[in-house]
Amino acid sequence: MDQEHSIKLFENKKVRVQWVQEEEKWYFSIVDVIGVLTDSVDPGAYWRKFKERLKAEGNEKTVTNCHALKLLASDGKMRLADVADTEQILRLVQSIPSKNAEPFKLWLAKVGYERIEETEDPELAFERAMKTYLQKGYSREWINQRLKTIEIRKELEWINHLILLFLLMK
Repeated sequence: MDQEHSIKLFENKKVRVQWVQEEEKWYFSIVDVIGVLTDSVDPGAYWRKFKERLKAEGNEKTVTNCHALKLLASDGKMRLADVADTEQILRLVQSIPSKNAEPFKLWLAKVGYERIEETEDPELAFERAMKTYLQKGYSREWINQRLKTIEIRKELEWINHLILLFLLMK
C-alpha cells in the first residue's frame, strides 16, 4: 500500500487514510474514526444516524463539507467512502458522546489553550517546535538550521509583499 492510500492503527483499530496531493491534505475515513471512538458494532449505521442528528442541530456544514473518496474496503476493492480532513474530524470528535473520545477531547482543549498562549507569546511556539523536533530525534544543529530557514523564508515573503505593494502603488 502506498503513502497516498494507507491504513493507520489507533489502539489496534484500523483507520483508512488518503493523501490528496492537489489539496496537500490527509483525509480520514469517518466510519473508521467513529468505529474507534464509539466501539459501535455498526459504525456505518452510527454515522448515518449521526449525520441526521447534526443536520437537525443545525450543524449541516460539518456534514456537507465531507468528501467521498475511494478507499480500500474490507473485500479488497476500492469503494467510495465518506472522508473528512483533520479539521473536520476534530469537529466530529467534539460532537461524539463517547468515553473513548474524552481523552482526545481533553487533549484538544490542552492544544487549543497552548495555541492561544502562543499568540500572546510567540516564543512559546518556537520552544514547542524545538521540543517536538528533539522528541523526533533530530540533532540540535539540524533543528537550529530548520528554524533559521523558516525564519528566513518568512522574511523573504514579507519582502516580496512589500515589493508587490510598491509596484502596485506606481
